[in-house]
Amino acid sequence: MKEVMREPDLARAARLFSSASRARMLKALCDGRPLAASVLAAEAGVSVATASVHLGQLVEAGLVLVKHSGRHRYYRLASPEVAVAMEALAVIAPTDATPVTSLRVSSRENALRRSRTCYDHLAGSLGVTLMGAFLDQGLLTGRTTDTAPRVIADRPASYGKDVEYRLTADGAERFRAFGVDVDGLSGARRPAVRYCVDWSEQRHHLAGALGAAVTARFFTLGWLRYGVSPRVVHLTDKGRRGLVESFAVTVAD
Repeated sequence: MKEVMREPDLARAARLFSSASRARMLKALCDGRPLAASVLAAEAGVSVATASVHLGQLVEAGLVLVKHSGRHRYYRLASPEVAVAMEALAVIAPTDATPVTSLRVSSRENALRRSRTCYDHLAGSLGVTLMGAFLDQGLLTGRTTDTAPRVIADRPASYGKDVEYRLTADGAERFRAFGVDVDGLSGARRPAVRYCVDWSEQRHHLAGALGAAVTARFFTLGWLRYGVSPRVVHLTDKGRRGLVESFAVTVAD
């Protein structure tokens, strides 16, 4: 009997996202790095035992993968698409109306908006600034006078596909000189150039194989360092100088 492709079970996915504890853990895993259950429990504000139950459900659903290392377990997102889904939900989700009364929470929220990882590529103000610079300098193309309004207006629709960005010949040359394996992008399992609608900036940031490669290069060069909180990254002094020299991008303090 021929196997019939069934529709995605959106209700099941929604149930998994609907738990505040699971949502916090998934957001932390959007850092892109494997995290221990104890770290994820702290992020969710629950005990390690409770976190393990939630993580078991996410693993069973195929949203999260687990790796054993001795007595410890480390969890990571199963694919970049999970991070894309989280970022998309953040775009349409209502803002938490709880007043921020802690300096620590305020500092973390500001840091997330300034620069963070969206799985394996840059997001936040830094990510959006870079995307704009790549377009303005002709390294990427796809934003014209006619499509510019849609760059903002297409937030919930056809995530990462409504506007087609492409790597130009000049862009390929510049990124190749920067140390990115541009030729290898075409052999990646995902499109070379995609975008995410940044939830905090309401603009596009660069995703896809190119976004991941550029971000990885930034870390290799010491332009970025991870923050204390998951997902938060900081631009180093070396990175500030490098962005000016390589891409004529100046980032405000």
